[in-house]
Amino acid sequence: MAVIVVCSFVIFTACANDDNPVVEPVTELLQDGEWTGSGEGRSGSIIAKVVVKNHQVEQVTIVSQSESVFAQDAINTVVEKAVGRTDVMTVEVDGVTGATLTSTGVIDAINMAILAAKGKQTESTKTYKDGTCDIVVVGAGGAGLSAAVAAAETDENLKIVVLEKQGIIGGNTNYSTGGINAAETDIQKSLGIEDSKQLFYDDTMQGGKYENIPSLVQNLVEHAPVTITWLSGLGADLSDVGLMGGSSVKRTHRPKGGTAIGPHLMKILNNATSNKNIEIRTSNKVVGLLTSGDAVTGVKVQNADGSNYTLKAKAVIIATGGFGANLAMVARLQPSLSGFATLNHPGATGDAFEWVTAIGGATIQMANIQIHPTAEAENHILITEAVRGNGAILVNHEGKRFVNEMDTRDVVSAAILEQTQGEAFLIFDQAVRQSLASIETYANQHLLKEGNTIDELATVTAIPTSNLLATMSHYAAQQKAGIDEDFGRTATQMTAPLETAPYYAVRVTPAIHHTMGGLSVNTETQVLKADGTPIPGLFAAGEVTGGLHGANRLGGNGVADIVVNGRLAGQAAAQRLHH
Repeated sequence: MAVIVVCSFVIFTACANDDNPVVEPVTELLQDGEWTGSGEGRSGSIIAKVVVKNHQVEQVTIVSQSESVFAQDAINTVVEKAVGRTDVMTVEVDGVTGATLTSTGVIDAINMAILAAKGKQTESTKTYKDGTCDIVVVGAGGAGLSAAVAAAETDENLKIVVLEKQGIIGGNTNYSTGGINAAETDIQKSLGIEDSKQLFYDDTMQGGKYENIPSLVQNLVEHAPVTITWLSGLGADLSDVGLMGGSSVKRTHRPKGGTAIGPHLMKILNNATSNKNIEIRTSNKVVGLLTSGDAVTGVKVQNADGSNYTLKAKAVIIATGGFGANLAMVARLQPSLSGFATLNHPGATGDAFEWVTAIGGATIQMANIQIHPTAEAENHILITEAVRGNGAILVNHEGKRFVNEMDTRDVVSAAILEQTQGEAFLIFDQAVRQSLASIETYANQHLLKEGNTIDELATVTAIPTSNLLATMSHYAAQQKAGIDEDFGRTATQMTAPLETAPYYAVRVTPAIHHTMGGLSVNTETQVLKADGTPIPGLFAAGEVTGGLHGANRLGGNGVADIVVNGRLAGQAAAQRLHH
């Protein structure tokens, strides 16, 4: 996982006068040195490093990007145009025709670095003092920004502050690839996909081994279609609908071509916050809650320099995500996962549980921790379930299938762990690669092994050739017949015979992915005490909450959770202000 350093500046409009930050004077000359920025391309984040010498851009290096190999010329052209500049670039002048999304992402990344070089304040240099606002949102990922935007929509005069302890917004949402589950949507109907809220409910309950709290599942299912419409109204492209493990039909909404949902969602939500009275403060770590009686009245915050301040508010929304990066906490709650790698971003450490339990808040199902079956074995990069949904199979080191690849994550993970070295190979062909844009990300990260023939693929993966040939031939025959007699993969789930050269493999192993347990909440997103009564003024949404997913989360339900319940939390918090 790349370490992303983002330089950004924020316009301070959202809080009372006593919140004014201490700022240094701004100079328009580019300051010599190295500066870093990020943007979003077609397939994910693009990170650029800009070297300034004699007050102009001397060199630009693209540190990290996931665009297709076909976009490389466009990237090179934009980088060449940046050299020698003394000011920001524009897409109209400096973009490349036919590669708009890639050009925009590279230009945004370079411009962010240039603005930093011009002395625009980075969050790490700002300090804040005690202040007040209407709503505080803790966490600037998908749930937090959904909450902030939804709250602002109810009343344009609300003063909303989003606090993020990391130096970059997005959290785990930045790395989400699959999509958003919803049933009975207009998009499904336009594609001729028959689905129902009841089937979505049944799949989610079955996937969670019926440990899910039924009211929370019903709430998700009911509000998912309108949330898809809401996101589309903000400019999101959710026109592609795919299939994920545990779902009976295609209901995972994602951008055209199967592009990763996370970076796209964060761009849409971030753009929406800039149009509202919302202030985002990165590098601001919440360390506790303010209370009056049994009500929450704000938060205690630590500035980047270690100094502290308080921010009083009429409602607080916790959207801090899970604790999948806190390996000690994971091992304590679920000893069987001791020693596992994690797919989580570094900030997913579960800080909020300490503050909330300190004031009497309850947690639920904390030991329910999900491992994702397909993390790339060496670098622990998530390989989305959508690769299997679009047709890939799993084989072991001996070249043999061993599981229904579209079963739930817990079942597939357990099956992989039983194989030689606790690993498997994800096998697919050119047709699958072309059907899913996010695969280009893995190609650019050099995670794919490739062979022009199945024999060649067997050689580069050290799989016995005769076994792999037999497996692929047998699978193609079963796919064409529409019956998987070996493991029960349905005809709907077998989307490709895998006969189009070249062929690809990724070595995968399970890794810690999602924490299903968390704060106890009701359908109004209010945080509950042990006796089931709500804590006044405190709301929560997303992975920090528990009970929705039960013992196992279905792919596509994680992003559904953050946007559906994030939106509901924003509306509920705003409604509290008007009572």
